[in-house]
Amino acid sequence: MHKVERKGKLVLKDGSVFEGTLYGGKRNAVGEVVFTTGMSGYQETLTDPSFCGQIVVMTYPLIGNYGINPMFNQGRKCFFQGYVIGELCDHPSNWRSEGTLESFLEEQNLPTLVGVDTRAITRKIRDNGVLPGVIVPAEMPMEEAMALMPQADIHDQVFTVTTPEIYKMGSGKYHIAVLDFGIKQNILNFLLSFDCHLTVFPATATVDDVMACNPDGIFLSNGPGDPKDMPYAIECIKQVMGRRPMFGICLGHQLMALANGCDTYKMKFGHRGVNQPVKDLRSGRIYISSQNHGYAVDPASIEGKGINITHISMNDGTIEGLEYTKHPSFTVQYHPEACPGPGGHEYLFKHFVDLMEGR
Repeated sequence: MHKVERKGKLVLKDGSVFEGTLYGGKRNAVGEVVFTTGMSGYQETLTDPSFCGQIVVMTYPLIGNYGINPMFNQGRKCFFQGYVIGELCDHPSNWRSEGTLESFLEEQNLPTLVGVDTRAITRKIRDNGVLPGVIVPAEMPMEEAMALMPQADIHDQVFTVTTPEIYKMGSGKYHIAVLDFGIKQNILNFLLSFDCHLTVFPATATVDDVMACNPDGIFLSNGPGDPKDMPYAIECIKQVMGRRPMFGICLGHQLMALANGCDTYKMKFGHRGVNQPVKDLRSGRIYISSQNHGYAVDPASIEGKGINITHISMNDGTIEGLEYTKHPSFTVQYHPEACPGPGGHEYLFKHFVDLMEGR
């Protein structure tokens, strides 16, 4: 039976329109439009909770060429609002493939616009910053599409993606209390691989909840949204600082900075992709990293607070890593477990183990 194509369009807040073919969910997509530059890892990207509530544009033109396999999922579902790609591969080729991307998009009820110039959209976002947008049927009048446009940033993404209840993983030597703000599965796997066992807490966990399990270390995870929307997590971090070694990534990095009296700001278009160069200022070595964030720590706000900058972005000089001299804690802005993305960041997890050993 011949499949009838649905025509759709991406409408941006500035009135720009990009027309294509609609796949996936039958609903409208409404959210902040961002781009990511990864050439592979589309399934890990689709299931990364840090994209919660966003319309995600893939700059790489061909998506879906190696299919879908549940083993690559990084979250329990896709939390995107919408998806925009240049070309959708309908005949994937890979020995691990267990389905097509098209079927995955339908299962996840994810509105997907295909056949558009994603690099033109990316150029617009680079020039103007992230823009609110909607994916709607092509026949929808412009005034109706513009009326759907989000009027303000959303502020409840972490509640959507965090674990609803405490759970445990592994049986290794070191006991880690994990604060889940939207953690990726491979970060948990990485922690387990360093002889750890985990107690994973919801984002709203209190200091009493965390310390009751008597952990050797505390891990602050990645996640979506503005860190300033999470005063409950900032207060918890303030109260556990210094009581155990702490390691934070991405949103956890920003929350730790706020808990230490620093400030954060929204970036023009953020860092999203698996090819972001980062310099370790201590060794001088440059690493290629996986990143997904739209906020950063203000460097002026860390002065005089006993905090050292350890890593910077080679693209724009923004802070990518911090080390705290008043308590055994360190954080990075990128995703060191690299799923998707390049390896070479294992030394950060080894450093966390060293802190727990008192070294």
